[in-house]
Amino acid sequence: MESKRIALLIDCDNVSPAYIGGVLDELAKYGIVNVRHAHGNWSSPQLAGWVEKIHPFAIRPMQQFAFTKGKNATDSAMIIDAMDLLYSKNVDAFALMTSDSDFTPLVLRLLESGLPVYGFGEKKTPKPFVDACSLFIYTENLVGEDQEKVCEGEVSPPSKRTRSDLRNDAPLVRLLRTATEKTVDDGGWSHLSQVGQYIRNNSSFSAVNYGYRTLGDLIRASELFDIDMRHGGTAMFIKAARRTNSVSVAHSDASPAL
Repeated sequence: MESKRIALLIDCDNVSPAYIGGVLDELAKYGIVNVRHAHGNWSSPQLAGWVEKIHPFAIRPMQQFAFTKGKNATDSAMIIDAMDLLYSKNVDAFALMTSDSDFTPLVLRLLESGLPVYGFGEKKTPKPFVDACSLFIYTENLVGEDQEKVCEGEVSPPSKRTRSDLRNDAPLVRLLRTATEKTVDDGGWSHLSQVGQYIRNNSSFSAVNYGYRTLGDLIRASELFDIDMRHGGTAMFIKAARRTNSVSVAHSDASPAL
């Protein structure tokens, strides 16, 4: 568990309030969310769902009127808020809850300052924003305090990728194999924590997007690697599983020539 001070900035115009509980649960892995700002025009009936989340989740509403019809003033206000927080030096990381790719330059600027950026958005989120984040999780894969709404059809339960799905996902397999090869020790094994660190340094990957709680759970499900649990079962080491030689040998009934 990490202890970063995280600033969560929410673009209420572009994400559903149904997932805020899951987002906060996920961020608890990385630190304390000491800043929780929700940006939007709170006089708009479209934010009624977010109004119900303000007090239960200790979120500070940031009012931004729409000065011009058709223009999203929320984006600018949220960017200014992020830069103010950056220069205050009171946070160690940012979390942006939005499905808007217009925030991609902001992500790049925050990364240049040495702060990680955790992204949370719906599956419609454009890929440039997804790839720019240190870690990105699709909110549809997060079901927190609103899990009861699954039965009502408001929130779809996260789908878990099967063994076949994982093994047929070429970019995922390549990422896992590369991370394992780059962190291998003299004995041919890779410590899972080092594998995970390599992946975090090189992509916005999250096991949650594949329906698994942790990278270790995904590794087990894929069956792509041999697993060795050490130190009383608390440390996982992995290496590429041996491929079975399935080449069949044809036998002739004729006696070999002498």
